[in-house]
Amino acid sequence: MSAILRPRALRPGDLVVVTAPSGQLEPGEEPLLARGVAMLERMGFRVRVSPMVDPARHRWWASGTAAEQAAELNALLRDREVRAIVAHTGGQATVGYLDLIDLDAIRADPKPILGYSDISLLHLALHARTGLVGLHADIATHGFGGDWYTLGDEARRSELVDLYTRVLTKAEAPGALPAMGSWEAWRPGRAQGPLVGGLLNRLVTLQSTPFALGAERFDGAVLFWEEVQRPVSRIWGDLHALRLSGVLDRIAGMVIGIPSDVTPYQGAGETVELRDVVLDVLGQRDIPVLAQVDFGHTAPNLPLPLGIRAEVDADNRTLSLLEPAVAEG
Repeated sequence: MSAILRPRALRPGDLVVVTAPSGQLEPGEEPLLARGVAMLERMGFRVRVSPMVDPARHRWWASGTAAEQAAELNALLRDREVRAIVAHTGGQATVGYLDLIDLDAIRADPKPILGYSDISLLHLALHARTGLVGLHADIATHGFGGDWYTLGDEARRSELVDLYTRVLTKAEAPGALPAMGSWEAWRPGRAQGPLVGGLLNRLVTLQSTPFALGAERFDGAVLFWEEVQRPVSRIWGDLHALRLSGVLDRIAGMVIGIPSDVTPYQGAGETVELRDVVLDVLGQRDIPVLAQVDFGHTAPNLPLPLGIRAEVDADNRTLSLLEPAVAEG
């Protein structure tokens, strides 16, 4: 397995920057952003909002041109005062500037990058090229500033604040991740391996580019994925793309997040659900499959650090992080 690059552990008072590496801040989202900033401050960090996070800044569906977005990200990567980078939202733009990112700046000063959805492309590409442990984790607006508040459950918010703080500041294994809902065992068993994954369609997209993850990154891995606004027929096709590329023959286990707007197939008098297509594509592969885990577009995300060794136990419906996501600085 290729080496991983852990970012330096954060300390209380360290500077975290909220930026817009993909979509722009939409008019009316300012209150969500303010609440997201407050949640990061509750974790003990100083927070600065990037100039790119402004409703007046946009180009088409993005916060700026590819060159502008890359310049903004590179400036944060090179700034030694900045200790973590948080995406304010996802979007459709990161594929436009993957080839413009300063990889040497990452190697010289690795720092946590947090986000999900389109940010999966960023995590996966940087992991492929540098080994960086990116955090598939909540975004500032609709995550920290939205889902964390709409929970209506202060005990769960406190639990998540504690978990994120430990993952970002402690060079120790976080252990079992706390479930909010009822996780489901779609196939029994237990496996250990490095976490690899993100938004399924972004993973499949990345694998057709020069930034694709090498085959060795999937050897013995725990593949985690989620999906949004897709019919199960499209997910079936994307999973078959991974099968044909050999990914499903290499992994040790699979963890599936909470689907959002994933529509079943209905025809010829039958209904085909997500579980049906997953098990159909896996065939006779004897790997554990744990589903409805708390990450994705529908609920607060548990932090999932790429490359960090995890244990999936479908029999007992648990997912544990066995290694630290960060290193002592």
